[in-house]
Amino acid sequence: MARLGGRRQIRGIGTAGWGWTAFAGAIALIYFFPVLWIIMTAFKTRTDALAVPAKFLFTPTLDNFTRVFSRAMIGGEEAFSTGFDLFFFNSIFIAGTSVVLALIIGTLAAYGFSRHPLRGNDTYLFIILTTRMLPPIVVIIPIFLMFRVTGLSGTYLGIILLYTAFNLPFSIWMIKSFFDELNREVEDAARMDGSSERRVFWRICLPQVSAGLAATAVFALILTWNEFLFALLLTGTETRTVPVAMARTIGGEVGVDWGLLAAIVCLFLIPVFFVTFALQAQLLRGVTFGTIRR
Repeated sequence: MARLGGRRQIRGIGTAGWGWTAFAGAIALIYFFPVLWIIMTAFKTRTDALAVPAKFLFTPTLDNFTRVFSRAMIGGEEAFSTGFDLFFFNSIFIAGTSVVLALIIGTLAAYGFSRHPLRGNDTYLFIILTTRMLPPIVVIIPIFLMFRVTGLSGTYLGIILLYTAFNLPFSIWMIKSFFDELNREVEDAARMDGSSERRVFWRICLPQVSAGLAATAVFALILTWNEFLFALLLTGTETRTVPVAMARTIGGEVGVDWGLLAAIVCLFLIPVFFVTFALQAQLLRGVTFGTIRR
């Protein structure tokens, strides 16, 4: 009887679990449907993309992805080009460099705030955080004038420094929280054994917050990768990023080329997807770091 009761209980729990799994799957499908629709549109012809009612069954084509990298020549002159190859390189170079710089500077600053606090440490941290309290459009005018005066407008250096500055507050606050969760007794023991402060930082502290660095890098990359306003107003023809390229495909005499736009979006999602997938284990550890005491 006990065995039968146990089997019934396990079977009941299994049924409930399947129900919750189906419910979670339905919710996930609702949230993922816009992305799925963009992927489907990328493989549609212009006629299928504009069909009413919408087509769910169609013959897929790769023409949209081909046109992303194509350059049409008429009379020896370039008549059409998405510029996606250049914009894609710009996005990778600008976002990657700014995130790396923000991580390096932010890690050093976070370690200093965590292990060597100054008088008024909380005030300094609050001042750093206030730089992210205002939306970017509020500060675009003084930044634009600053770029004009210093000659940074339309340069890689200018937009990289700007993105680094905007990622620093988030990086400092997030990485500091990981340093605060470390066991300082291990660091004190290493100092008593003769380890220098630099060795304690590199050999003991930094390896323990690798998950936090990965989580910070992913979030900072997403913020920089999708940024549009600064990229539109502060970059030049040779330094613009992919979001600007997507905006250029909207409008014109023939209207929006939804297939081309969807293909660009799909290609634009691939780098962030692979980075997030590669760091998913570290990202999960970083998000849950400190919630469970060992």
